Amino acid sequence: MYKGYDYRIIPLPIIGYRNEKWSVLGPFIKYDALNVSDITLSIQAAPRFQGFNKSDSYIFENMEKRKVSIDTGIGLSYEKQNWKINLSNMFDVLGNSNGYEAKANISRVFNYGSLFFEPKLSISYLNDTHVDYYYGVKPNEINAFIWTYQGQSAINATIGLSLSTPVFFDGFTSLSLEYAKFDSGITQSPLVENDNNLNVRFLFSKFFE
Repeated sequence: MYKGYDYRIIPLPIIGYRNEKWSVLGPFIKYDALNVSDITLSIQAAPRFQGFNKSDSYIFENMEKRKVSIDTGIGLSYEKQNWKINLSNMFDVLGNSNGYEAKANISRVFNYGSLFFEPKLSISYLNDTHVDYYYGVKPNEINAFIWTYQGQSAINATIGLSLSTPVFFDGFTSLSLEYAKFDSGITQSPLVENDNNLNVRFLFSKFFE
């Protein structure tokens, strides 16, 4: 979505661990602190793969590096009869953006034999500190292509579909597609070229006793 910025491919070989309370998949960590009926309260940590270097695009000439970060926070999930509702509130604990994101999503799992389909709708709120760090331009960072911009809070919407199956190589294979539509607080930035983004994620996992 940044101008002149190629699509990013991030391979993540992950070794994980899971039991009744903990789920650790590489840098993605979740601890289920409380379970009441179909509702679970969890503590979460996850990397935030945003940011850029000057060399990533001509548009970042004269700009300071924006760093990837780690978010932590709490999540609340509800699952019943193939419906899933998740709420989360995550904060940048490394102090790069000093921002936070609140997110809500709803999805439903359908299956046809051993193939599972899961359409999903998600709404997220990013505060102005987060948006300004990743999409703002400081007065000392302007160049021939961009101007000063102070990011504003944004509400983004995402629709997605995941396909998964346990039939290959005694593991679990998943393909996810997500289309995101960004708020004007982001798209009015001179760094941004598009008001939408397509994310594709492929996952193969295998559990060992």
